[in-house]
Amino acid sequence: IRSVIQYCNAQMMDKLYTWQGVNNALLRDRLSMRGAELLAAESEKNRVAAEADELIESVDEDIQKLKKQVAMVYEKVEWYRNKMDEMGVSPSDIQTLDDVKKLPFTDKTVLRDTFPYGLFAVPLDEIIELHASSGTTGKPIVVGYTHRDMDVWSDCIARLAMMAGVKPGDRCQMAFGYGMFTGGFGLHYGLQKLGCMMIPAGSGNTERHLQMINDYGTTVLIATPSYALHMCEVGEKKGFDWASSSLRIGLFGGEPCPPKMKEEIERRMHITCTDNYGLTEVMGPGVSGECLCSRDMQHIAEDHFLWEVVNPETGEPVPEGEEGELVITPLDKEGIPVLRYRTHDLTYVVTEKCECGRSHARMKKVRKRSDEMLIIRGTNVFPSQVEDILSGIKGVTPFYRIEVDNETGLDRMKIKVEIEPSALSDSYEEMDRFRKMIATKLKETMLVASEVQLIEPGGIERSFGKTKHVIDHRK
Repeated sequence: IRSVIQYCNAQMMDKLYTWQGVNNALLRDRLSMRGAELLAAESEKNRVAAEADELIESVDEDIQKLKKQVAMVYEKVEWYRNKMDEMGVSPSDIQTLDDVKKLPFTDKTVLRDTFPYGLFAVPLDEIIELHASSGTTGKPIVVGYTHRDMDVWSDCIARLAMMAGVKPGDRCQMAFGYGMFTGGFGLHYGLQKLGCMMIPAGSGNTERHLQMINDYGTTVLIATPSYALHMCEVGEKKGFDWASSSLRIGLFGGEPCPPKMKEEIERRMHITCTDNYGLTEVMGPGVSGECLCSRDMQHIAEDHFLWEVVNPETGEPVPEGEEGELVITPLDKEGIPVLRYRTHDLTYVVTEKCECGRSHARMKKVRKRSDEMLIIRGTNVFPSQVEDILSGIKGVTPFYRIEVDNETGLDRMKIKVEIEPSALSDSYEEMDRFRKMIATKLKETMLVASEVQLIEPGGIERSFGKTKHVIDHRK
């Protein structure tokens, strides 16, 4: 009996200990979960606080840069000093980033009126490199770079290249020209700083470019998107095997790359296409670049460029997220430190943090310019509208030309549209129906009639640099 009682007592104690253990484990789990929640909340609080501190520190740094830049410009550039005196503004008036609105705007006319060195802020013996625009519409825009300017420029390029997926050791083939144009040299220097091998092929000679990709194992192509598409065409005719080539990334710039064109290049070349943005007057390429999480936006290098978005007619700021004209003030430029440069590029900017983790503001990729707008019989027409319409029509290539004249006394617009081989037909009636369909779709969107002319495949001249879409013959 004693043995039975002892056994039963032992069983009961085991169960009691087991239940106590379970309860203790549950309690520990609950405490652990609550502790984890508290730790996570504290961690999030610390993260938000750290981001806020980082933002405040960044803003403070930008304010100091802006104040220093304005003081230097006022002291060393006569045009700005005279303009600010005329407006009743002195460097001491600039105490916040918002005070940039007190400063004068700069545009191409100022750089042309002061050609060639009127806006330079340092002696010419401190300028180590000179670049210029083509000057096809007047005197060229001339810009100069000091040693420090070149360091900042190459840093900005290295940054946008990394965002696009380029890494040290990549073999980068340059299809931009190496003349006075900033694109070729700017990307060359930045990619070298990143640790890439540069293949300075230059523009033109497409078959040689294709051979180089095979011979040298090129992994990155630098070009305008329209030239990349031309390379696709030539390569396909020559039997080039894009699918098995070493190429994996395209760094495209110099002109807008519409979404449909990007999709087509990626499909035909089997690569990832990315856009970058910049302009000669403020530095060159490197002002902003695309990350792989936000393919229709570009991160602005805010530590080097103060951005504004203004109404192109009034010059007044527009709310965040609303389209307007992008205005840029370089914060570190020494050679030619322009203030509030009006780019005439239409975009909008958002400041929310990107999925990629970067906190720099993002601008919508530029598709149109305020100074490219055509007014046809009182109606505003942008080339980007034509691109968007044509990209949705099967049998049409991305190549087109807009020609405008007023020989009859009224504005007339002709749109030359290049078609794909698959759209060709021996039937005149069928081709005319195709032409009329395109004309109807264009009118429905643009609200103005145009004459559509179909051009045979390859009939519109390809460009190695920026593609000229508009020819205005009006007098």
